[in-house]
Amino acid sequence: MREHISPEPELDGSLLEQFGERGYLVLPGFLPSGSLDPLEREVDLWVDTGLRQKSIDACRKPEVYGTPDVVEIQLEAHGELATHPPLMALLSGVLGPSFVFHHMHCDRRAPGAPGKGWHHDYEQLPQRGRERVMVHALHYIGGLRPEMGGLAVLPGSHREIAEKTARAHLGTRRLPSEVVIDDLPAGSTVVIHSALFHARRSAPGATGGPRYMIDASYCQTGTRWPPVKPYWRHVLATARGLGLDRGRWPDLFDERHFTEYEATGPEA
Repeated sequence: MREHISPEPELDGSLLEQFGERGYLVLPGFLPSGSLDPLEREVDLWVDTGLRQKSIDACRKPEVYGTPDVVEIQLEAHGELATHPPLMALLSGVLGPSFVFHHMHCDRRAPGAPGKGWHHDYEQLPQRGRERVMVHALHYIGGLRPEMGGLAVLPGSHREIAEKTARAHLGTRRLPSEVVIDDLPAGSTVVIHSALFHARRSAPGATGGPRYMIDASYCQTGTRWPPVKPYWRHVLATARGLGLDRGRWPDLFDERHFTEYEATGPEA
């Protein structure tokens, strides 16, 4: 089933109720048009200059590579995106008045690039409950089209207590209850509960343009969350130094909401 998308969703109680029930929200054209070219240029810079690979190396072998010279949130447009006021307003509804930034990734994927099998991204060791909410905001800078492949989600699966890899054996197989999101205008955002099972589909033989995606994750406060990058303190300190909290969200880059880093495998 493909997602039915309202052209101008209202950030109201009904949308938040939908998020609680289904585990995701689709926000077409959510980002301001003037931000899209700068974001795209920064993703190109991140990929083409090797900064992305350096960040991956630093996660996989921190004892060898240490802390990267540049992290995503230092890029000007990425830093602005991390605290985009309409996103902050939405997160305040989903997460409550106090929440913390977890991490940011960005990538440019070529047409026909491999997909990623069914998984979720809720950080908890071990998986034991869903009392606190963690979300991922998936920003599709150039939008999504069927020839790029799409995002498949399993509505309601965020309420399961399951390991991230519980459906990994299914690969990117189509499932009866899935919803496919693959037709979005530029600057669209999909906000998912991080425990929602989802998969990235490939489009073999595709000849369209690359897919630009930036994902940023945020967590409800009230518990300590496992970080996913060994240099997480550096990321938060960088954001604080840049004043990205805009003086409005005192918990957003506060280290006290995290446990110590434990390596659990390669960066996603």
